[in-house]
Amino acid sequence: MKIGLVTDSLSHLAFDDLLGTAAELGLDCLEFATGNWSSAPHIDIDKLLDSPAQMREFKARIEAHGLTISALNANGNPLHPGASGPGEAAVVDKTIELASRMGVERVNLMSGLPGAPGDKHPNWIVSAWPPETGKILEWQWQEVVLPYWQQLVKTANGRGINKLCLEMHGGQVVYNAASFRRLREAVGATVGLNFDPSHLLWMGADPLAVIRELGDSIYHVHAKDTWINPQPCALNSRLEILHHSQVAQRSWSYVTLGYGQSELWWRQFCYELRLAGYDDVLSIEHEDMTLSRYEGVKKSVELLQRCMPVEVSDYELPPI
Repeated sequence: MKIGLVTDSLSHLAFDDLLGTAAELGLDCLEFATGNWSSAPHIDIDKLLDSPAQMREFKARIEAHGLTISALNANGNPLHPGASGPGEAAVVDKTIELASRMGVERVNLMSGLPGAPGDKHPNWIVSAWPPETGKILEWQWQEVVLPYWQQLVKTANGRGINKLCLEMHGGQVVYNAASFRRLREAVGATVGLNFDPSHLLWMGADPLAVIRELGDSIYHVHAKDTWINPQPCALNSRLEILHHSQVAQRSWSYVTLGYGQSELWWRQFCYELRLAGYDDVLSIEHEDMTLSRYEGVKKSVELLQRCMPVEVSDYELPPI
């Protein structure tokens, strides 16, 4: 396995400082956000699309530090029913085009979330009651989600991109194993997972069980941890509306690797990925508001270096 980094984790660094820090930390690859929910501090997608020379220079500066690009990330809501939806869908489209031109095989993104008929805002249906919720959910899937994704897969395949990697994320129509499977069965194996355990943890799922269930669908992995805060969780459940900065009061928070789940858990996580046949990047996404960005990334790198398998197995079965 290899260690990577979502470059927004060090968004305060200039591009060359980012590359130097990544090399210093012993990283293998980088994942660049291209817009939507990110300000895209390290990549200007329009400039790169408009200038093959700038695109070549961008890649050359990365490679000069011994690094590669694991994926481009267009996280956002391309199915937003309001004015932002078409713009976010356009960033997804441009990101697929840029990945195609740069020879990057994976685009990471969200499934998106529509509203109900006539809504101006997304509507996340996670309950079977009241009865109209089921009707809203089916309308979302049949009228918005499936038509969009069928066309997106066709577009991506036409540009040579065969790995669209989704995070199972709260506030998106694909947020767990069942909703992911529904989309993949409808649109095909171009849709896989950017497997991020942190969201599953706060929603109460078991990431290790999900790896066993969906392992062959995992195309990319985010290394990101979640701490469940026992007292507020016991009182208020894991449904949390407090701002992410209120770490002491929230039921859960994103934290540096090892500060939510134990190092033993992260060893099991890496081992389950290996058993599932995944032997690729673990891309650190640091969103811990309590530690500094550099310290959080550094501690996460050090934990993964202790936990992840690196060499290919050379075990040989004895002759019968």
